[in-house]
Amino acid sequence: MSLNRRDLIALGLIGALGLVGWPALQAWRAGQVGDEIARLAKPGDIQMVSSETCVFCAAARRWMTTQRVPFDECLVERDSACMARYQAQGAPGTPLLFVRGRPQLGFSPERVRDALRAAAPPSPRTAH
Repeated sequence: MSLNRRDLIALGLIGALGLVGWPALQAWRAGQVGDEIARLAKPGDIQMVSSETCVFCAAARRWMTTQRVPFDECLVERDSACMARYQAQGAPGTPLLFVRGRPQLGFSPERVRDALRAAAPPSPRTAH
């Protein structure tokens, strides 16, 4: 079976759409997850233990900042309390995130979103 010129052009267009469409779809999905995390997270809900030389920490920081997700960060090289918290977890690397107090090694927007959904903040008490 041989392909004619029209078939080759169609295949080329499909390939080009895939090259353009896939990154666009990924960006859209990341934006949706980011929007949800930004809605769910309150100041203090996400704490990131980082290292100055960690490229994954820099990527997580950049993503959360771009998505306007509130988070706190400490650097193990600059903060002894941060280093102690890191060592207490026995984590093999950074970033180490605490989402509403629960540790997560590495950064995954989907895992952060799922942890925020699962560990709802305590509801305010009503006075009697």
